[in-house]
Amino acid sequence: MKKSNPILAVMFHFIFGITSSVVGAIIASWPLLLVFVIVQKTYKTVNLSVGQVIHNYNQLMGYLVWPFKQHLHMSNFPTSVMAAQHFAEVKRLFILAVFTFLCCLIIFLITKNKKSKALKLDKVWALLFLLLPIVVLPFALTNFDDFFITFHHLFFAGSNTWLFDPSTDPIINVLTEGFFASCFAVGGIIYELYFVNQLLKK
Repeated sequence: MKKSNPILAVMFHFIFGITSSVVGAIIASWPLLLVFVIVQKTYKTVNLSVGQVIHNYNQLMGYLVWPFKQHLHMSNFPTSVMAAQHFAEVKRLFILAVFTFLCCLIIFLITKNKKSKALKLDKVWALLFLLLPIVVLPFALTNFDDFFITFHHLFFAGSNTWLFDPSTDPIINVLTEGFFASCFAVGGIIYELYFVNQLLKK
């Protein structure tokens, strides 16, 4: 049986943990948006039905996660040039995350079927990765707005295209701060559960 490669295992599990949280947050965004649209009544703000809002979100997410869809079109929401540029940047990150996740999943299934321990993660590393979010958690909980801005500055450096104007890009009226915070929370929970699972493995 092949022995564990510590460096390879650390890199693999960190990437798999991060991409799992991103993919999980993307999937969870649909029911989360439905809840927030109904609870916050944002569908009234944009003068659409709940179904229409979700339909437009389906169109947006279809563009963001499908690599062969080159143009964004939402039936009831116009998209400014700046917003289109931002969504194109998000699309590249989403596709990278989904593609990397699928590669990690395939590698995981292959090594699992072969009962290989080449990617077995050391408990110390699992604990370190588990505790890593604690560094940013207080910041995110106390002021999500500043956390959200910092996040965009890190991943979209040199670009202010993520600053949407509701008058030109009304979709921002339904993609509220609470919705984004919930998506981040789901992603964080998935990340934590991933490394809890690694920590508990024999």
